[in-house]
Amino acid sequence: MIGEFELIERYLRPLAAGSPGAFALTDDAALLTPPPGRDIVITADAMVAGVHFLPDDPPDLVARKLLRVNLSDLAAMGATPIGYLITASWPQDIGQDGGEDWLASFTAGLAADQAEFEVGLLGGDTTRTPGPMVLSLTALGSVPGGRCLRRSTARDGDLVFVSGSIGDGALGLEVLRGGLTGLSPEHGASLVDRYRLPRPRLALGQCLLAEGLASAALDISDGLVADLGHIAGSSGLAATLEAPAVPLSPAAQAVLAAEPERLQQVITGGDDYELLFTAAPADSGALAALSDELGLPLTRIGVMSTGQGVRVRDATGAEMSLEHAGWTHF
Repeated sequence: MIGEFELIERYLRPLAAGSPGAFALTDDAALLTPPPGRDIVITADAMVAGVHFLPDDPPDLVARKLLRVNLSDLAAMGATPIGYLITASWPQDIGQDGGEDWLASFTAGLAADQAEFEVGLLGGDTTRTPGPMVLSLTALGSVPGGRCLRRSTARDGDLVFVSGSIGDGALGLEVLRGGLTGLSPEHGASLVDRYRLPRPRLALGQCLLAEGLASAALDISDGLVADLGHIAGSSGLAATLEAPAVPLSPAAQAVLAAEPERLQQVITGGDDYELLFTAAPADSGALAALSDELGLPLTRIGVMSTGQGVRVRDATGAEMSLEHAGWTHF
């Protein structure tokens, strides 16, 4: 059985090697000096086994998803990542009878994404739990002093844009639960990959902030309709979403071709981690150029207006009735 300090020494301390202020995890806290002229952005998300990931998901992908959903929050503010802290409540069998393999894979996943996104471990805590595994990560980033992207600053007449494609995360979870049949292996694998491994749109968020192209922004975690509702509510406006304009991957298109009724699941299911943002109509051309520069689709899907709430219109222009807007914990 591996002990707490041996666990830290063997698996976590190497992750802090690139973070001088972490002091090799030998002190009670880390020291961080903000870059000159920058403000610090802080975000935290927790993931619970059986709620945010499946208990048999590969450990390295669980780790990478945990880091990436927090990096996605930084992207939504236009921030550049600095580092992160992690708190892990491990089940009793982690570190026992082969459970150490789980730890090795988990930390290898963190190491892979640290290299990709140029972040390092700053500290955290580890403990045991008799219940399901609970993982919490706090990510830190920086933005130019006095500037960041927020969800409460959309304007009447702004257009609504989204990056990438929508619905893959929710459909990927459905594949893992055995709720989708008849998909090609390639499409099934693509959807599962999007569920297990989100793509934080850091470069997009930073460009939107630097070039002043977004009036408001957030990342889509609860579902497209629900998160558009967050922008609308925070900004004191209404939003209209054109369902036919929502960008879909080839795999999601195949699902809807066979089961059109799953459209509601696509636009309310969550786990997309794309950026949803508003912009002035006059900036459409600049956004098209940015899309080409990043190699990332940016699709206009709606408009902001006076009023309140979110209206979703179908291909005929009729307002759709939805059972729910998105994911909620309570």
